[in-house]
Amino acid sequence: MRVVIAGGGTGGHLFPGLALAEELERKAGAEIVFMGTEKGLESKVVPKKGYQIIFLPAEGVAGKSGWARLRAISKLMSSVIKAKKLLGSIEPDIVVGTGGYVSVSPVFAAWLSSIPVVIMEQNVFPGAANRWLSKIAGAVAATYMESTRYLPKGKTFLTGNPVRAEVLSAAREGSFSLFELAPEGFFTIFVSGGSSGATSINKAVTGALEHMGDLKENIQFLHQSGHRDYQAVREVYRRQGFKAMVVPFIYQMPEAYAVADLVISRAGATTLAELTALGKPAVLVPYPYAGAHQEFNAKKLEDFGAARLLMDRELSGERMAREIRALIENETERNDMAARSRAVGQPDAAKKAAELVMSLVRLKKKALK
Repeated sequence: MRVVIAGGGTGGHLFPGLALAEELERKAGAEIVFMGTEKGLESKVVPKKGYQIIFLPAEGVAGKSGWARLRAISKLMSSVIKAKKLLGSIEPDIVVGTGGYVSVSPVFAAWLSSIPVVIMEQNVFPGAANRWLSKIAGAVAATYMESTRYLPKGKTFLTGNPVRAEVLSAAREGSFSLFELAPEGFFTIFVSGGSSGATSINKAVTGALEHMGDLKENIQFLHQSGHRDYQAVREVYRRQGFKAMVVPFIYQMPEAYAVADLVISRAGATTLAELTALGKPAVLVPYPYAGAHQEFNAKKLEDFGAARLLMDRELSGERMAREIRALIENETERNDMAARSRAVGQPDAAKKAAELVMSLVRLKKKALK
């Protein structure tokens, strides 16, 4: 079986595709080809995982006007033509779109070529690209029950958001040495603002250090800062005297989760799928400029008692210090949050999504007989 997985740009659209690829290889010996852009995270991560990736010209259309919109539409048309030619040479049994503008041209080209299509939707409220692509897809793999009301009935299936096997299997022992952190005697906080970092979270967490001097000997940080704020964040930890490993970007996310007693992060769908599959207590700070997708996702977890929600506009060093202190000092609340997080997690989502993909391939082959 040959499968093209189209999507990327950010980890939220890339990592579910990687999790699906691993499962399809394991279950069906599938040959996997990724399609994405040279500017997206996929250009760095996919080759490291040993998969072939083909780059397409792509640019988001939503929110643009005038010349910028015309340029994006022109690039999209060019991308569809290129994708259709590539699919003709690859001859995949199915194309899977993981969401975002990057997936539009390969999925549309697959539909034009009568190749079966599966769309993966990670958010409570589907994005514009997936709402449109779902109309031409053979099936949609949804993460949340709430999102099914926005997607075509009869071909939308609740699978959960696939999580990579390595995230689920990373051992806590040994992961500390990878980041030069103490394995015992410290409460470990993992801070991540996403693949590019988040200045607002960086400032709030480093600002919180001023209000937590009495905890200095009891806590340590693993902080993914992004390249822009790396030096500044590192300097604040040094100046305040807190034990911390600050890095611009973390490729070893499974190990980062493994060492964490508490996670402070954005609320991207893939991040939440990983947190809940592992049952990690979290303070979630939704990205405020993504059409409220992350806020919807985080609110669902907060309502269930699986995380604390803190809006970006509410961030300050003092407020972040209160949130961190409350969770460090209340072990009962942390344990309850972890249990509730595990209860909503779907560690078997990759298996369900893979079964959906394989079922469409079987139906196509049966129809051709």
